[in-house]
Amino acid sequence: MTEKVSLTELQVIIRDSLYLSLPDSYWVMAEISELKENTAGHCYLELIEKHPEEKNVRARVKAIIWSNRYRFLKAFFENITGESLREGLKILVKTKVEYHELYGLSLIISDIDPAFTLGEMAIRRQLVIKKLEQEGVFSMNKELKFPAVPQRIAVISSKNAAGYSDFINHLKSNSFGYVFYTALIETSLQGTETEQGVISALDKIALNSHLFDLVVIIRGGGSQSDLSWFDSYNIAYHVTQFPLPVITGIGHDKDVTITDMVANRSLKTPTAVADFLIDYVSFAENHIVEMSSEIIGASRIIIEKNKNRIETLGIKLFPLARIMMSDIKDKLSAEIIEIINIGKELIIRAGLIPSNQETRLSSAAKSLASGKDIMLKRNGHRLITGTINCLSVNNVRMKGLESTLQLLNPENILQRGFSITTINGMILKNTEQIKKDDLIDTQLYEGNLRSRVLEKKGRRGDREKE
Repeated sequence: MTEKVSLTELQVIIRDSLYLSLPDSYWVMAEISELKENTAGHCYLELIEKHPEEKNVRARVKAIIWSNRYRFLKAFFENITGESLREGLKILVKTKVEYHELYGLSLIISDIDPAFTLGEMAIRRQLVIKKLEQEGVFSMNKELKFPAVPQRIAVISSKNAAGYSDFINHLKSNSFGYVFYTALIETSLQGTETEQGVISALDKIALNSHLFDLVVIIRGGGSQSDLSWFDSYNIAYHVTQFPLPVITGIGHDKDVTITDMVANRSLKTPTAVADFLIDYVSFAENHIVEMSSEIIGASRIIIEKNKNRIETLGIKLFPLARIMMSDIKDKLSAEIIEIINIGKELIIRAGLIPSNQETRLSSAAKSLASGKDIMLKRNGHRLITGTINCLSVNNVRMKGLESTLQLLNPENILQRGFSITTINGMILKNTEQIKKDDLIDTQLYEGNLRSRVLEKKGRRGDREKE
């Protein structure tokens, strides 16, 4: 063709050719890449198509929804899906091809099918859940042991969010007077910044995880579209890998996001999260009080039992001591009388013994009697001293028993660094009582631990076979 045409004429030819070739409307599936509303109320979009497993764009086209139609379609779509038209959303729209000499090719959108978008969202949501399950991480955060007394709390929220204010005020005004230490890691929890903001906040907390007991992700109410960001695979994956339990209180009563599913605990609102924490600390306090009462009661019973035994022994010892002293005194008296009588018999038999001999004999008898009397008194004194010493020794022994009982007090044993490990309420004494994957409870001086048995070893360190 040698005929020369102007650029405008060529554009007209292209336009007319397109109108002749594509006179009808077409339902087109695409993803919104860009979306802008101008002051006149018109909506300008860029639609793209990507392969599900690729990031490269396979097709791209401009699209327009005129203001008179956009007001209706926007409200209709949001009412059905709970989502706003936004970047990254897949849609099914009814379009007609338009070609303009200045602005080129574009699609004029006249209708939209919200059912398609709902289906795409549901499919994407299920794919995320399935991927987390296949990777074996879906329940990892749920399996973390929840702290016995959760008081050091890292909060991911917006400082100006009403939900954050409600959460803090509810914690501080609790009727029990419990003190909670909170640290706000501020980030936006709506719009396109949600995913990167939450992930960045989790990374900051992870660097100082030793300072906290758990993490709380809270926000107030909001649109359904804001909630959909918490179906993000990246947010959910970071929660599953987090070293501390994560609690969500995103503020929706009906819908459960994937982030809620993988969190250690999921509650509907920020105030519900605060109530949960207060109730959990109250439960821990009551448990400690009950344990203390049981330990004190058991200790008192043991002390009282041994005290009664000592008192009984003391009561029995005093009469025995008196009987022994009386027997010794009677025996000594009998010996003295016997000695005097023997002396008298000797004097009578001696008849011829001079008076001085009689005097000397009498003096010797008196001296002997005096010696026996001194011996009697000395033995009596020794008996009394021995009895007192015996009572003193038993008193020391009683105090030793009391000290031993105090040392054996479970609370003191736990305070010295020991612990008590139980399974189903039974105290563990050997590895034969448990098997692999059993859940065991360990009571410390301050707090309890729950552990899973990964491996058993005997006294020599040898692994035991199941």
